[in-house]
Amino acid sequence: MPHVTAVCRVHALLDDSGSVGVTAIDKRPVQGPVPVRKLGLRGDVQASRVHHGGEDKAVYAFADEDADHFADLLGREVLPGSFGENLRTSGLDVTGAVIGERWAVGERLVLEVTMPRTPCATFARRLGERGWVRRFQEEGRPGAYLKVVVGGDISAGDDLRVVSRPEHGVTIGECFAGLAPERAALLLSDQESPSLAPVMRDAAELAASRA
Repeated sequence: MPHVTAVCRVHALLDDSGSVGVTAIDKRPVQGPVPVRKLGLRGDVQASRVHHGGEDKAVYAFADEDADHFADLLGREVLPGSFGENLRTSGLDVTGAVIGERWAVGERLVLEVTMPRTPCATFARRLGERGWVRRFQEEGRPGAYLKVVVGGDISAGDDLRVVSRPEHGVTIGECFAGLAPERAALLLSDQESPSLAPVMRDAAELAASRA
């Protein structure tokens, strides 16, 4: 049964050489239950609200299976929170999640898949790996951002169930790799497309225009 293996939120703001001067990427596991509302986990923050946070990026999920892949690639353990994620999951193909699909977590929480994570220079500095943005992109395992449809509490060990999935079938992995024009058009034509996050709609419209 798919489930949450860790719930993570910011441990401390760290000094960073980027334009903001600090980063909130240092996420670490916490004991639950943790309330989750429209802007994410209680007690979590984002140092830069321009590129992070907001309702469409309220929660960032990353799979244990993908963490294991990167651990093999890096030759070191990738602990929960290491990539700045809020949720670690097991038994669910996060890369294969469909844009707009909904997950029921625990007793009440409902999350909706919105877009893949985009690697940035802050992430690269955090990992301390040369060429990390390019390497992460090439591996095609970005994790998924989610918005909160119904708030609730979350704890490690909570069951995770896919309760709806749009018919367009366009996945996180496809969007991360770059949508083909016909797939972008399919995403835009779906009856549920009005719920697309603005950044995803813009990307899909641009991709579709290349047909």
